[in-house]
Amino acid sequence: MGNQQSSPILALQQQRLLLQMEYAAEKEAFRKQTEEMGLQRKVKRGDAWFPLKMGKSYYNSLNQLVVEVFRQGDDDEIEHNFEFGRPVAFFRIDGKDKIKYFNFTGTVSYVDGDRMVVAVPDNGQLIDVQSAEQVGVQLFFDETSYKTMFDALDRVIKAKGRLGYLRDLFYSHQKAETFSFAPLHFPYLNPTQEEAVNKVLWAKDVAIVHGPPGTGKTTTLVEAIYETLRRENQVLVCAQSNMAVDWISEKLVDRGVNVLRIGNPTRVNDKMLSFTYERRFEAHPDYDQLWAIRKAIRELRGHRKRGDERYHQKLERLKERATELEVRINAQLFGEARVIACTLVGSANRLLDGQKFGTLFIDEAAQALEAACWIPIRKVSRVILAGDHCQLPPTVKSFAALKAGLGKTLMERIVENKPEVVTLLKVQYRMNEEIMRFSSDWFYGNQVESAPEVKYRSILDLDIPMTWIDTSEFELPEDGSLTFKEEFVGESFGRINKAEAELTLLALENYFKKIGKERILDERIDVGIISPYRAQVQYLRRQLKKKEWVKPFRHLISVNTVDGFQGQERDIILISLVRANDEGQIGFLRDLRRMNVAITRARMKLIILGDASTMTRHPFYKKLYDYIEAL
Repeated sequence: MGNQQSSPILALQQQRLLLQMEYAAEKEAFRKQTEEMGLQRKVKRGDAWFPLKMGKSYYNSLNQLVVEVFRQGDDDEIEHNFEFGRPVAFFRIDGKDKIKYFNFTGTVSYVDGDRMVVAVPDNGQLIDVQSAEQVGVQLFFDETSYKTMFDALDRVIKAKGRLGYLRDLFYSHQKAETFSFAPLHFPYLNPTQEEAVNKVLWAKDVAIVHGPPGTGKTTTLVEAIYETLRRENQVLVCAQSNMAVDWISEKLVDRGVNVLRIGNPTRVNDKMLSFTYERRFEAHPDYDQLWAIRKAIRELRGHRKRGDERYHQKLERLKERATELEVRINAQLFGEARVIACTLVGSANRLLDGQKFGTLFIDEAAQALEAACWIPIRKVSRVILAGDHCQLPPTVKSFAALKAGLGKTLMERIVENKPEVVTLLKVQYRMNEEIMRFSSDWFYGNQVESAPEVKYRSILDLDIPMTWIDTSEFELPEDGSLTFKEEFVGESFGRINKAEAELTLLALENYFKKIGKERILDERIDVGIISPYRAQVQYLRRQLKKKEWVKPFRHLISVNTVDGFQGQERDIILISLVRANDEGQIGFLRDLRRMNVAITRARMKLIILGDASTMTRHPFYKKLYDYIEAL
């Protein structure tokens, strides 16, 4: 690695090659999925809605033609993967049960439960979809995100000036520049949170807030943004996912900060929608006039007469007028906003063209590919990253690219090169001490402490906060109808272990009996059931629906993958590990950061179900198993 140190350009060119590999792998996987995968599988994976009911089409406030569609059918236990900004394609099923795609792509504008609004090209092709029978919609390959990342890497490689300076700084051991003024005191933050905010304010170039589970990373970041806004007029706040952008935006709005959210939120409610660009644009007093002009333009285009020379003059005049109004509304919206919030890729939105900011805050920075982080860095002079590189990594589909280092994030790189800009938050407010201790020892050099008020949290007196139910010790029914062995379902859909799923629900039922129905409902004791495998999650959801005893508690229990529980917490967590085989194969459970996330979601009780003989061949799981046994 010695020579990489000297040349960030070479390292970034190498990254571009790896991103190219990832692009090719994802495109190929997408092609396969589109051509070979059955429709039901796509629906089950949450990548398609079928059958669809088409709703109305209209022009939205951004002057895009959009169409409403509704998901039909009873697939409500399937979490779908549609969200703002993702490209989609419509298809129909022809007489021979073949999937036929319409030859245009749309973009998701908005999803709310079973209703979705899709922006489509305004070229008359929508009519074909609206008049067809048996129509569906599926996620399409996301070409734009890759284009945007490649473009960002190319610009960073060529960069001079501030961007070139930051590039060379992040790739070297050169000391980052700082301001020096007396530290500020924040009475409602703990000492490490206070130190983190001060380090952000002192940073001229870069600072990192490293927040292990439950340590109040968001609280700290909101405080740092709030303090920065006393010194700067406007800041840019980004994160990898729409959900993370929503989360931090909501917290800032609660602090009374004027946030302008570019893009639509994942949880569609009035509070969240009220600070989106689209809503604000619509609410502007000049909007009605603009709408009227746009309508006039569409009508003029529709009724064009041959050889009408006045047509062009008229059209140009109207267009000029519309642009003038748009510019005025935008200037006002951006002028009032103190925080512009969007995803990393979303920061390439044309609304932000040519805009410059003093400071960029990237939340969940450890989950973003480095190339994605460079997209907004081009617009700023200093960067603050917050996240935890010991939790979920970025998703990389190409194994070769992952092995060659595409998964290494900008945050990790800076943590290695500049430990002095990092503040580790050291007090956690979520978990019982014993649940936290294992994670703190293994991942954080034993530096995380529990706040006194959560240290001894538990639901039952004398309860052991962590239990491992070893499925290899269970006797199976004689007829062999159910075995505690994993089964393989479809290539990319993962594994399932039905007996373990049954046992998971039984373990929850027994624990609930100990607590008692009244107390669970009175205190709203909530439960998360986690499995790393999607197939197991869907099987658990189906089984849960069938159980009578669950009915009164339905609203308190959620089942999801590790990624689905990111940033969340529950009183009780059950984890079904699924893997059980004679070879001791544990697949992607070898990525221990995922397991760190899973075990640290629990406030008071953690129950792990897994085949110890399979799992404990790996040193991490062996240590975890022994740790729990010794409690």
